[in-house]
Amino acid sequence: MKSSAKILLLVAVTFLFPLIGHSQSVVVDWDHNISNFSDFKTYAWVKPTRPTSNPLMDQRIVAAIDSQLAEKGMRKVEQSPDVFVTYGAGVSQQHQAVATGMGGGWRRGGGMATVNQYVTNVGTLVVDINDGKTKELAWRGAAKDTLSDKPDKNSQKIDKAVAKMFKKYPPSGK
Repeated sequence: MKSSAKILLLVAVTFLFPLIGHSQSVVVDWDHNISNFSDFKTYAWVKPTRPTSNPLMDQRIVAAIDSQLAEKGMRKVEQSPDVFVTYGAGVSQQHQAVATGMGGGWRRGGGMATVNQYVTNVGTLVVDINDGKTKELAWRGAAKDTLSDKPDKNSQKIDKAVAKMFKKYPPSGK
């Protein structure tokens, strides 16, 4: 392989590598002692355990969850709900260093390299559904994804994450 082709391949891999590890992940868990989640027909909101720092994003999260619960046939009520719904959101930073260079490498000496550090904001959203009678956690969905600088993209990611979570609600099997 020619030297310029090797460099081009190295550059392509360097830019694609950070994208590979940052796809949206969703995990769901539930209380396996609850035999019939379809008994839950009404819900009420509880103040979020960890709201975002942006009230508009909080509104979007609530709207996405409301939409999914409505699709499941659940109805929002003010008093005596079958379940209580809340969420928590957080942002963490992931640091990654990527070295690019050319030359003889460390074994042969010589050459030059550049190390670039990338900081990626990763958002986590956790949705909890608690039994209205026992107040115990009945179901939890959690999603993690890289955040964008564009609020519209983040809104789309919220909708996608919440939809993925609620594909597994009500849970089936033990």
